[in-house]
Amino acid sequence: MSTATTSISGPTAPRRPATAGRPAVLAVMMGIFSIVTTEILPIGLLTSIGSSYAISDGTAGLMMTMPGFLAAVAAPLVTVATARIDRRPMLCGCMFLLAAANFIAAAAPGYWAVLLSRVLVGIVIGGFWSIGAGLAGRLVPERSARRATAVIFAAVPLGSVLGVPLGMLIGDLAGWRAGFAVMGVLSVAVLIALAVLLPPLPPVQATRLTVLRGMVRGAGTRFALAATFLIVLAHFGTYTYVTPFLERVAHVPPAMITVFLLIFGVAGVAGNFLAGAAVGRHPHAAFGVAGGLIAFATLALPLLGRSDPGAVALLIVWGVGYGAVPVCSQTWFVMSAPHAPEAASVLFTASFQATLSTGALVGGVVVDRTSLSAVMVLGGVAAAVMVATAAARSAGSAARSAAGQRL
Repeated sequence: MSTATTSISGPTAPRRPATAGRPAVLAVMMGIFSIVTTEILPIGLLTSIGSSYAISDGTAGLMMTMPGFLAAVAAPLVTVATARIDRRPMLCGCMFLLAAANFIAAAAPGYWAVLLSRVLVGIVIGGFWSIGAGLAGRLVPERSARRATAVIFAAVPLGSVLGVPLGMLIGDLAGWRAGFAVMGVLSVAVLIALAVLLPPLPPVQATRLTVLRGMVRGAGTRFALAATFLIVLAHFGTYTYVTPFLERVAHVPPAMITVFLLIFGVAGVAGNFLAGAAVGRHPHAAFGVAGGLIAFATLALPLLGRSDPGAVALLIVWGVGYGAVPVCSQTWFVMSAPHAPEAASVLFTASFQATLSTGALVGGVVVDRTSLSAVMVLGGVAAAVMVATAAARSAGSAARSAAGQRL
């Protein structure tokens, strides 16, 4: 397989000792945590923001749609355009834009300003994720690289555990604008940490668009793209509207919704680590089980989620399933391009974010034209199709392996 990178002349960035690298890894993790939290913060504040501007839930869902589409475009373009720039100022620049986006949203005089802030968030997601996701090996010794990577990716479920519920809690206490203001302050703190703790990170490889296109021809990449599309479509087409579902269908008291989402996030952390332990040995099964859990939970919610215990139980199942999705998806992209980790991160980021936005957009159309229960059912169907795709891929791999053994 041709690689997706080209070496850049010049000295390779020195590897940092473990004692200096751990704080840098935590700084990158906090950067991703801030980005993930900012991206999904509107989920917990959707109803409040919609009420402020007298817009429908579907229109408010544009706050989730816009960043993902822009991130899908920004991931390859920013990575290619900045291929020869030191990665430390690039990451710091991304955090500066994130802080600006949050402060713009906090002071937005109209919904147009909120959407403008989400444009900036999309650019940040594409740039920071594609660069930061593969930095662990340059910040710590080789023996610690896998653990450091796990720490960085733990920011995704942590964003769900702490970000959305705490943002919603702040919104309940001080208004939805305060949630974005707090994230702006956190982004500034992370910017300072990145500037102080990260070593110089001159680029050692350049990612090219032509080879990124070539990678898509690989069977492993095509499976990763198809499975990621289906499961992310299922999740964000439904989870974007989970707050109004809990309020209007399950009749959960507003004060308890934050607790319910916190429980979902804790389950997501458990799913992340369970998948991390299983995906290396059973990649198809791990991804398939994750999709199956999401399919079951979303299909059952309209029927079994109308009581508090039923809703909590299904949110736990859903959280475990979704917590496994990022690590499973990223693993498949890396497996399809093992010698080009940054290129694999670009494809992972672009596909994940584009589908996230598509899911939120499609879910908004379904909610506005049908009902909150209908969007849950359709999401469950999409997740079930993903499970069938993973099963077919696993069966095909087993058949090829058996044929090879007979030969």
